[in-house]
Amino acid sequence: MSLNMLDSILHESMLIQPRRLVFPNSWVGHIPFCSWLVAILKPKFIVELGTHSGNSYLAFCQAVQENNLETKCYAVDTWKGDEHTGRYGDDVFQELSKYHDHQYSAFSRLLRMTFDEGVAYFSDGSIDLLHIDGLHSYEAVKHDFENWLPKVSPQGVILFHDINVREPGFGVWRLWDELKPCLPSIEFQHSHGLGALFVGKDLPESLQFFVQQFRDADGCPIFKRFFAQLGQVVSHQYEIDTLDAQIDTLDAQIDT
Repeated sequence: MSLNMLDSILHESMLIQPRRLVFPNSWVGHIPFCSWLVAILKPKFIVELGTHSGNSYLAFCQAVQENNLETKCYAVDTWKGDEHTGRYGDDVFQELSKYHDHQYSAFSRLLRMTFDEGVAYFSDGSIDLLHIDGLHSYEAVKHDFENWLPKVSPQGVILFHDINVREPGFGVWRLWDELKPCLPSIEFQHSHGLGALFVGKDLPESLQFFVQQFRDADGCPIFKRFFAQLGQVVSHQYEIDTLDAQIDTLDAQIDT
């Protein structure tokens, strides 16, 4: 690996410090990688299917903002929950919307609808980065993948969360095992697992180089460990923020 090529994939976006981390925290370990991916890919459109409280989506938006990109971002969700996330109240959407609209409304929209309804709002070949994180049954995630695949651009990347979860009812791992031999891909096992499928043929050169190095027998463990360690830093940040919030709550109770 030459120093010039290594320099082409190193980017300060790997060291992102998320401005907002909330429960659930199962995704936060992938924030450094996805911030880096946004900086390298420079997508015109980012679409997330399944946003919940917003840790992943707001990280995408923060990366867009910090890298001064002209990216448009869209989160598609009913914000009602499902059998895997559990049902939750409207307060989840209201809290996310309040923060999101203040920080990112210039280039981002929250689309409160089903995934099948949302697909009609996007042109074929328009989405450069698609994150699929909805209902995690095999049938559901396969449907989402097949339904949205025509919308992905010639430089498109599709992310799948929870590829390392094999609990009853979860089938993302099964679809991932079917897809990854067919196209260039990389995967991480930490934070419930994340798979990146490179479906486009016009990827930036530095991203092509990274995928090649990641899939190499020597490079793969290094990059996996590198991004896992960066993700652990963000996970620790979430734990500290949570403890600080609990301490503030206790202090307020004592004062009253």
